[in-house]
Amino acid sequence: MQLTNKKIKQIMEKYKDTFEILENYDKTRKLPFQKKRIDITLSVATISKLNTIKKKTGKPISQLIEEKFR
Repeated sequence: MQLTNKKIKQIMEKYKDTFEILENYDKTRKLPFQKKRIDITLSVATISKLNTIKKKTGKPISQLIEEKFR
């Protein structure tokens, strides 16, 4: 099966986000959905608030923090 230019453009348009992610991966060797561990310092009050929210929602603290930056 030979692809025509029209079909190639349709595929490129349909999967544009995926191609951009792969292109960025070729440059950086990192995917946008990979996770990386970091150390941060928070006040005791902030940690208490995060633990309270964690207990209410059942979500891990890292997920709570990520949601605030999306």
